[in-house]
Amino acid sequence: MMLGFGLMMLGFAGARQQTNLCNESLMLEKLPACGKSFEEMMKKVDSKKWCNLTDFIMYYDNFTQCTEREANNASCFWPNPLAEGFITGIHKQFFSNCTSEKVHWEDPPDEILITLILIPVMLTCAMITLVVWCSKRSDILV
Repeated sequence: MMLGFGLMMLGFAGARQQTNLCNESLMLEKLPACGKSFEEMMKKVDSKKWCNLTDFIMYYDNFTQCTEREANNASCFWPNPLAEGFITGIHKQFFSNCTSEKVHWEDPPDEILITLILIPVMLTCAMITLVVWCSKRSDILV
């Protein structure tokens, strides 16, 4: 009986947590502190290295955890559209010059391409021939 009551109370507690509304204004008030902290940490990194994540991954992780913590403290899910907008603003501030170079894919030369196509086709034909040949020679299986 006591276990059932405990589970029921746990269910009510979960239901109560879900009814807490996201306090968006509180979240938007607190997120800039995360951005300011990230900005201070990024001053330690040479701006030429801002596009190399390995040089500031710990700072970015702290920034991400901060935004998640502040969103949760305001009873908001994370990520949410407002937090994403804030994070996007930080990205534009620090990483707008970081463009990924697009890889231009080219087909291999015809000789290589033909070889790569013919090898599996020939192997498939050889396996089919072997299976048919073995199935006709039932005396081998006995």
